[in-house]
Amino acid sequence: MLGAISPGPDFAVVVRRSAVSGRGYGMAAAAGIGLGVFAWVVAASTGVAALLAASSVAFTVVKAAGAAYLLYLGAKALRAALRRGGEFRLDLPDPGKKSSAAAFLEGLLTNILNPKAAFFFVALMPQFISEGAPLADTVTLSLVGLVGTAAWFLAVANLVGALRRVFARPAVRRTVDGLTGAALIALGVKLAVTTRP
Repeated sequence: MLGAISPGPDFAVVVRRSAVSGRGYGMAAAAGIGLGVFAWVVAASTGVAALLAASSVAFTVVKAAGAAYLLYLGAKALRAALRRGGEFRLDLPDPGKKSSAAAFLEGLLTNILNPKAAFFFVALMPQFISEGAPLADTVTLSLVGLVGTAAWFLAVANLVGALRRVFARPAVRRTVDGLTGAALIALGVKLAVTTRP
């Protein structure tokens, strides 16, 4: 839970998606992030994440893809902040004309393309699961990670979604887009210059 609560690209994506597109889209992004955490826990428990952590080539590929994706999301948010569009209408569920599946994929890719998650779970999993543990233990631990992460981000999506009328104000919307865009770009740059521990 502490890992999920710590601010990062996942948080920025859920806040922006909930503020701009609505609660349902924020919840879809939260579900994608939860599935990403589930995948990382499984990968760490089965040793796949350790291979990523040990291989400089694999780390560099995932790092470059993750940084590029965060930069893309940040640039998209900044472009939306600078655009002088018409009135924002709450009856349009997604002003970006994207589906909830696209929001889900955005959350999933933001989490999966973060190599820091591999290091986090490689360091965390041995505390809770021993070598040669049965598959049921791995699945149970993975589900705990999924449920905890999803619960946090669903709460964030619902809170921001409940305040959507505030976020519908053009100045507020541009501020949210600008701040999340800048945060995502900063996180993308930080990820791009990260070296393997």
